Order: sequence, then structure tokens, then C-alpha cells
Amino acid sequence: MVWDLLGGLAVSVEIFVFTLLLALPLGFVVALGRLSRNRLLAATLRVYISVVRGTPLMLQIMFVYFAPYILFKLPLSHYPRFLATVLAFALNYAAYFAEIYRGGILSIDRGQHEAAAALGFTKGQTFFRIVLPQVVKRVIPAVGNEVITLVKDTSLAFTIAVTEMFTIAKQLSSANTTMAPLVAAGVFYYLFNFLVAWSMERLEKHYAYYE
Repeated sequence: MVWDLLGGLAVSVEIFVFTLLLALPLGFVVALGRLSRNRLLAATLRVYISVVRGTPLMLQIMFVYFAPYILFKLPLSHYPRFLATVLAFALNYAAYFAEIYRGGILSIDRGQHEAAAALGFTKGQTFFRIVLPQVVKRVIPAVGNEVITLVKDTSLAFTIAVTEMFTIAKQLSSANTTMAPLVAAGVFYYLFNFLVAWSMERLEKHYAYYE
């Protein structure tokens, strides 16, 4: 049982890692788009964020998986379930990260931009050398909360039959008529989350340079 669950845990970890690799930078791009002076771009991204945050992740996973077949008649056998899962997760979490980043950017006092301009900094230099380091420090707690939530949300991959840890635990529990696999899966999720929370706490302390 344990080895089966560890195999499922490996899939959960892969979903977690690939989601972060895609969602963290994509969220930053979306945040910059939301702050753009281009009204059409900003409005489009606002709708995207509104839809993503206003609908269940489970529904989004199903949409991403079945949309190519519905729209382009692409056979589902040509579209890996794991890829669809990662894309759905990345699009979902990018929207949340974007709003966190946007809030962090807007929290920087306007006077810092004016002071940087007076010192001869370009807008790009001001953003990357002055604004961005402060934004990173301020958004770490909120990003950490989303990362912890992602660990638990990986269980939603069962929606399109991706055999991550929760799916395997349910199968083992049903086959053996026992709750033990589900309890064991809960322990694995807790340990995974504990490690992630510890890592985020260490990162937060690393950037706490004013304390």
C-alpha cells in the first residue's frame, strides 16, 4: 500500500512543481498586463481573473481537458491527461498570483518612483532595482498561502482520472474496504504541506532584512 501511495505522491509532486514553474512567472506577466495603460489588455485580463476566481478549479480542469475535442475535434487519446491537469492548474493559480503581485506593486509608495526619477533612474531601473525587491518581500506570505493550498488541490487531478495520490488512496480503500489508505494519504499530504510551509517560512525570514 505504502509503495502505491508513494507512486501517487510522485505524480502529485510533479503536478505541484510544474504548476509553480508555469504559474509564478505567468502570474507576474498577467499582473503587469492588469496594470497596463492599454485598456483592452487590462480589461481582458480582468475578465480572465474574474472567471478563474469565480468558477471551481474542478470545472476548469474538465474544460481544459475536453475543450480541444469540443472545439477542434482533437481525439482525447492525443491529449495527455497530465498535461491538461498542469495547464488547468497553471492558469488557475496564475490568476491568484497575479492579483497578489498587483497588490504588492500598488502598495509601493508613489514617492519612491518620483525619488528614483529625480536620481536619474529609468522606469525599468526603478521597477527592477527598487520596486520589485520590495514587492517580493511583501508578497511572500500571500504566495506561501497559495502554494500550501496547491498541495491539497493536487488531489483534484482525479477529476480527469490522473492517478495521483488521492486517486490511488481511494482505489485502495475501495478494494480493501478500509480507511487506512485514505488516512495514510492524509499523513503524506500533511508532511508534504509541512515541508512546503517550512520552506516558505525560511524564505520569508530570508527577506525580512528590516527586522
